[in-house]
Amino acid sequence: MASLRPCLTLVPKTVGRRQFSLSLRRRLQDNWDQEALPGSNVPFNTSSKWGLAATLIIYISSAVAVPFFAMRWQLLKKRAG
Repeated sequence: MASLRPCLTLVPKTVGRRQFSLSLRRRLQDNWDQEALPGSNVPFNTSSKWGLAATLIIYISSAVAVPFFAMRWQLLKKRAG
């Protein structure tokens, strides 16, 4: 019986580790963290390569074109008035 005591002292430690490991696996398989997925934080679909390229071109070109249209509108307003 004396030779079993060192082995029996290790049993609670290994059981505790396994329970923590299983709970961590269940939590990771539950899809609870949707925010960490690539493309989930943008307002457009990122699954199609060409659709993504077209969306980004439209988005960036509109952001670049807005100041030029605003300047043209101001110049036309100044000329008319």
